[in-house]
Amino acid sequence: MKKWFIALAGVLLTFTLAGCGSKTVATTNGGKITESAYYSSLKGTSSGKQVLQQMILNKVLEKEYGSKVKKSAVTKQFNQYKAQYGSSFSSVLAQSGMTQSSLKTEIRSNLLLKEAVKDNVTVSNAQLKKQFKSYEPEVTVAHILVSKKSTANTVISELKDTKKSDLTSEFTKLAKKYSTDTATKTKGGKLSAFDSTDTSLDATFKKAAFKLSTDEFTTTPVKTQYGYHVILMLKNPGKGTMNQHKAELKKQVLDNDMNDSTVLHNVVAKVLKKGNVSIKDSDLKNILSDYLSSSSSSASSSSK
Repeated sequence: MKKWFIALAGVLLTFTLAGCGSKTVATTNGGKITESAYYSSLKGTSSGKQVLQQMILNKVLEKEYGSKVKKSAVTKQFNQYKAQYGSSFSSVLAQSGMTQSSLKTEIRSNLLLKEAVKDNVTVSNAQLKKQFKSYEPEVTVAHILVSKKSTANTVISELKDTKKSDLTSEFTKLAKKYSTDTATKTKGGKLSAFDSTDTSLDATFKKAAFKLSTDEFTTTPVKTQYGYHVILMLKNPGKGTMNQHKAELKKQVLDNDMNDSTVLHNVVAKVLKKGNVSIKDSDLKNILSDYLSSSSSSASSSSK
């Protein structure tokens, strides 16, 4: 997928060269560099060719799926990135050679490509069954993190002596008293809801949490790289049946496809073939040959 995520600085630069005229890009005491000379040099490089591939794909995707990607969806994902990196967001962008505007452009490109995958890939029942095996619906938990196993056992002991109706309030008190997780201790240890696709939480933590029913807590300390956890399940709807979660399972399979280079290659090939692409520069005539050649194969098991 990275092949279709070229640095936007390069894309913007290419836009300025669209005229390919004699306008001077730079001057030196050894002579000047014109747009046409720079373009001729750039198009011979692999990065220059990748930029053009990306531009072509974006044009075709925008024509086909632009109406399906709302500005609000781009803004939502942008704000998620911004919240994730917090005060270091600007420095992360700078290190990546990006601006807020170019990040939004990349997000839109990614969402357009996702629409193309949804439109060109058929999710089989076998794929849904496979996804369901590891699927866990969204749950909400609270946790108490401590550095010593003995402290975790003390917390568990106190919870065992608590009536079920008082469990949440007692857990909140214990979180304030014992937890070393400063982000959650004043909120009763409550974490944001998560499901089996979450990548931010420790795998051992998630495995222990998913075993709990609503109002159950871990009776042995859960050890992770951060210390020892006591976990209380606040809300677990239960796994249910595959048919109950068919829409979410399909979404997860398609999300996985966004990281599958073979699936993406086949989708991009289909999109470009529909896009009536014609390369006018003879030096670049084969730039899309991997995607537009008659021998370009289709994904027999997943592509429509």
